[in-house]
Amino acid sequence: MTEGTQVYAMSGTCFFDLMPAKGGERYRIFLSIPTGEPPAEGWPLLVTTDGNATFPFAVASLVTQAPYSTGTNVGWGVVVAIGYPSDEPYNAMRRAWDLGPPPVKSYPPYFEGGPPVLIGGTGELLDFIEHELLPKIADMVRLDPARRSLFGHSFGGLFTLFSLFERPGLFKNWIAASPTIYWEGSEILNNEARRQDAPGNAPFLHLSAGEYEGDELAPFQYRNEDAEARLEKRKTERTISLAREMAVRLNGTADSIRTEFEIFPGETHMSVLGPAVNRAVNIAFTVRK
Repeated sequence: MTEGTQVYAMSGTCFFDLMPAKGGERYRIFLSIPTGEPPAEGWPLLVTTDGNATFPFAVASLVTQAPYSTGTNVGWGVVVAIGYPSDEPYNAMRRAWDLGPPPVKSYPPYFEGGPPVLIGGTGELLDFIEHELLPKIADMVRLDPARRSLFGHSFGGLFTLFSLFERPGLFKNWIAASPTIYWEGSEILNNEARRQDAPGNAPFLHLSAGEYEGDELAPFQYRNEDAEARLEKRKTERTISLAREMAVRLNGTADSIRTEFEIFPGETHMSVLGPAVNRAVNIAFTVRK
């Protein structure tokens, strides 16, 4: 650091590490709780995956909108982000296991000499959220159990879909941005087909993608050496079309999960994270329907 400067921290935020009861590696839990007395029913809650990356977006979005709710329709609430003990925005190895749905599979290392990449641990993370994380936060602050939301992007979006289809009553709102529906031959569609019925009112699912996650690259990407390879990969990923098709399909079922699909103009798979987290804040902390 330059002389005379100080470390900056976002006001009103904190984090703590939480070890799963069954053992394993710690999670870093990032937390933002509004000041003042919570409503009688408790605060609404937004939980995000990839917490190291998503937490700053979520908190900045909330604190710039909630004080002006008549103009933004966003009120105060609690943000909980599930991350890892690291200063890096992503932990590729751990998120592959945590956010990649079963079956358990092994992939080649990310780098020569590294460990194999494992997927299939979504059920374990979901158990951790339901039986350990949510009760822990509820002991710390009064929450409204009827206003819980889950957000995930990319693999996190796939985890959000898996969790919705397995335990639809755990959250009210499910926000899946750029979900990797194509993963493992679109195995998630089998989870969708055998999904559990939601107790009470139908849950709400918001699906989204960036404009440049379809058949076209962003204009600047055509100048890159990997432009042709990116275009070929898009034919497999089909992020926009698969998410849109899921939204249409779910809205057409008798036990419909209320679903919306949104395109974020001008955004790529990574740049869409900011707008998508902002939308999650809008959905989780809406003041008036």
